[in-house]
Amino acid sequence: MEELDLPRSRSANERLHAMIPGGAHTYAKGDDQYPEHLAPVISHGRGSHVWDIDGNRYIEYGSGLRSVSLGHAHPRVNEAVRREIDRGSNFVRPSIVEVQAAERFLATVPTADMVKFAKNGSDVTTAAVRLARAVTGRRRVAICADHPFFSTDDWFIGTTPMSAGIPTATTDLTVSFPYGDLAATEELLTQYPDDVACLILEPAAHSEPPPGYLEGLRELADRHGCVLIFDEMITGLRWSEAGAQGLYGVVPDLSTFGKALGNGFAVSALAGRRELMEHGGLRHAGERVFLLSTTHGAETHCLAAAMAVQSTYVEEGISARLHTLGERLAAGVREAASSMGVGEHVLVRGRSSNLVFATLDEHGQPSQEYRTLFLRHLLMGGVLAPSFVVSSALGDADIDRTVDVVAEACAVYRKAVDAGDPTPWLAGRPVKPVFRRLA
Repeated sequence: MEELDLPRSRSANERLHAMIPGGAHTYAKGDDQYPEHLAPVISHGRGSHVWDIDGNRYIEYGSGLRSVSLGHAHPRVNEAVRREIDRGSNFVRPSIVEVQAAERFLATVPTADMVKFAKNGSDVTTAAVRLARAVTGRRRVAICADHPFFSTDDWFIGTTPMSAGIPTATTDLTVSFPYGDLAATEELLTQYPDDVACLILEPAAHSEPPPGYLEGLRELADRHGCVLIFDEMITGLRWSEAGAQGLYGVVPDLSTFGKALGNGFAVSALAGRRELMEHGGLRHAGERVFLLSTTHGAETHCLAAAMAVQSTYVEEGISARLHTLGERLAAGVREAASSMGVGEHVLVRGRSSNLVFATLDEHGQPSQEYRTLFLRHLLMGGVLAPSFVVSSALGDADIDRTVDVVAEACAVYRKAVDAGDPTPWLAGRPVKPVFRRLA
């Protein structure tokens, strides 16, 4: 396999670091997440492919950190966006597009009564937490300890290794519970009686909810008087058009959507029960809650993108297609790894519409060094894959090629396992975890 040379990307990465802290606007897109000197800077994308500024083409997975689920430059979405841009994008009063987008969203997610749009996931999850605290009069927020990210705001980031600048008085009010363990969650709620405002979690992640778990969580929240919040940033649309709540049939009090909702355009949503959501409105008699108030939250072209995405999902069965594509990819990767003798080291996990991979060392432990080796050979084979999260733009030829490249990577992986040391195959420093205390 030929070495991948990225001189223009290396130069652009230096320019990025000179002007932008971290060299990217999202830590998960940083060049520290890629093998040294193999972090391509993107020129453009179409469908399931992207091109870097050095002219290399890649089959891309995890597009836009899972946001571009229909593929890049999707014609229906782009046309909806162009139409609204020509009509103006932001006014001093609500646009009729806001009515239409809310109607479209609530028709697609019928478990919610009201919706408010914003630009990113952090804003809407924090709004949900603020609303829960307001309506319950309680201080503490209970987050699921097994889910990696909820918000850039202090109440969550202070619980990660990147807690610099956040007072402990803030994070002392954030407590955690384990996913799938109702007894431990009830113990937490009993430990802080009448003080937990909400339980916030992803309804599902890399494993399916244990039977009765979400139903039990709903009952616990009701019994202890706290608000149940589903973070559907990832599960929304990818699990079903109506999210995980639509698939599993358990209705939260509040839920948050984003990522796939805009196919790369900036739009997120807070949705939920009317009696809670209206506390952020004008038609109630109580104390007002500053729920969401964003200058750009209802830009017409982004709401048009969301409507086009939801219509495409419903009319074309996109959720089912993502699952079918993911099943084919997972089977191929597992077969390739097994055939090269590393089936116990290169693992594919998660729901088929949201696949990730794990790279284990010769002792069966997660390894950043082996991840580096694997990513390096994927990139050299023309596959850009920090995960194996599929988009509906992928074709059979894309998946077949990906599996071939995985097999080539696994052949090198086998050599490293046999040697008990992947270092000779890294050609530089290993990739790093996103959340770490030191740079």
